[in-house]
Amino acid sequence: MNLTINGEPQVSSAETLGALVAGLGMKPDRVAIELNREIVPREQWPQTPLHDGDRLEIVHFVGGGSEFAGRNAPLPLINCHPPHKLSSRAERGICSSPQEAD
Repeated sequence: MNLTINGEPQVSSAETLGALVAGLGMKPDRVAIELNREIVPREQWPQTPLHDGDRLEIVHFVGGGSEFAGRNAPLPLINCHPPHKLSSRAERGICSSPQEAD
């Protein structure tokens, strides 16, 4: 089926959100998913069906940072999957690694 994931067209055979996350090789405890502009709770992924034309936003939390890093230190908190071009430096800082954000 044809899906749009983070603004990019993708073809997938996954029938549920759970199967999609597994197929992408992502750790479910580090992912948040919006399906057609609605956030889907993780416990509902296994029974949430996907349909041709669905639009998903997937945010992958990657961790990092320290309380001692200082207010202005770059903290790689989340990463969009798959990566996509972002227009502003602020957006790049939110959905990329610190090296890409500069």
